[in-house]
Amino acid sequence: MNVFITGSTGFLGGELLVSLSKRTDIDRIYCFIRPGNDTCALDRLKKVFYIHNDFFDESRIFPIAGNLFDPHLTESLKANKILNDTDVIIHSAANTSFSRIYDDMLEQVNIAGLEKLLIWAKHLPELKTFVYIGTATICGSNIRARVVHEEESPNAKASHLVRYTYTKMQGELLVDRHLPAEKVLIARPSIIMGDSRPIIPRSPVILWAVATINQLRLIPVNEKAMLDMIPVNYAADSIVELLMAERKHKVYHISSGVSGATSAQKLSVSLAAHFSDLPTFRFIDKSFLKDIKLWAKNRLKPENPLFDFRLYLDYWNSCFTDPGAVRILLAGLEPYLEFMELGQAFDNGRLLEDAPAVKQSIPAEIFIKSCMPFIGKINLLEGALDP
Repeated sequence: MNVFITGSTGFLGGELLVSLSKRTDIDRIYCFIRPGNDTCALDRLKKVFYIHNDFFDESRIFPIAGNLFDPHLTESLKANKILNDTDVIIHSAANTSFSRIYDDMLEQVNIAGLEKLLIWAKHLPELKTFVYIGTATICGSNIRARVVHEEESPNAKASHLVRYTYTKMQGELLVDRHLPAEKVLIARPSIIMGDSRPIIPRSPVILWAVATINQLRLIPVNEKAMLDMIPVNYAADSIVELLMAERKHKVYHISSGVSGATSAQKLSVSLAAHFSDLPTFRFIDKSFLKDIKLWAKNRLKPENPLFDFRLYLDYWNSCFTDPGAVRILLAGLEPYLEFMELGQAFDNGRLLEDAPAVKQSIPAEIFIKSCMPFIGKINLLEGALDP
C-alpha cells in the first residue's frame, strides 16, 4: 500500500505519519509538505520523527513539495508520475484557527485546497481510499447537552461558533460530491488535546486553553457540561486502525463517547492537584464574561457582583502587570468556553465495533496528568495572540 498524506508536520498529521511508518503493510508514504524545495521539506519531515526519537526510514518516506494555496495544485500533482501508484490519500492538513481574522485563509485551505486535491484524486488509477480528517464539532452549536451521532452531520442548517467548523462541514460535502462512497473514509475526531504518553506533546493546541484556565482559576463556564476529549496518539492510532479495518460505515467519530467524557470540573481537580500553589478553582456563570472584560478595561462599576470575587481580581493583578493581559487571554479563550458550554459527547460505537483493536479512550482528567509539565511552560499571551 502506498499512502499520500497532507498535514504530516502538524499536530495530528505528525502522529498519523509516525503511526503509518511503523506498519509493515505500507510500502511508501508520500508527504505533501511546504516549503518549495525538497531539501528543506526533508528536514522538516525528520523533525516529526526526531521529536519523540522515532525511526525515520528515508527509503519509504518521501517529501512532495507543494502548497494547498497553489492555484495549479491539481495540475502539478497530476504531472508528478511518481504519485500514480498512490492507493490511499489521507487529508489531514487544515487551518484550525478560531480567529475571525483568518476566515479567508480558512476558506482557501479547508475548502478550495481540498477541492484541488479531490480533482487530482479522481484521476489516480490505483486510488482505493480517500481519508478526510474532519471534526465531530461540525454538528454545530444547535445541539446541546446530549450525545451526537454520525448521521446527524453534515447539516447545512447547523449554526457554527467558528468559521473553522463550517469549512470542515463544507469539506465533507465536497468529498461526497467528488468521490464515490466506497472510496471515502471520513474520520471525525472530537477535541484533541495533548498526549496520553509521558512525552512532550507535538503542539500546545487546546492545552493552551487548559493552561489559561489553570492560570485564571475564576472561570465563566458551566463546569458540569460534558467535554469529549481524546489524546492525539489515540486519535492517530484509531484512524490508522480504521483505514485497515473492514468498515461497515463511511463516517466515524474518533471520540471518548459518554463513558469517557470529562468536564471542566473533573479537569480542574487534576490541575489543582498538580498546581496546588494557585487559588482554588471557582466556576461562575458565563454572563460574568462581559463583566470581566469591563474590569480588565477599568470600566466596571463598583456595585457589580464580580467584585464579590475580589480574591481572584487581586490575584490577577498580582499575576499580570497589566489587567489588559486578562482581556487578551479571554479574547483567545472565549471560543473555547463557548464550545465547553455545549455539553456535547460524540457516540463512538461505530469506531469500537469496526476497529476491534481500538479500545475506549482514557478520560481526559486522567491522561492530562501526563501533560502537566508541558502545561506549566506554555506561553499564555503568545497563544492568545495566535489562536
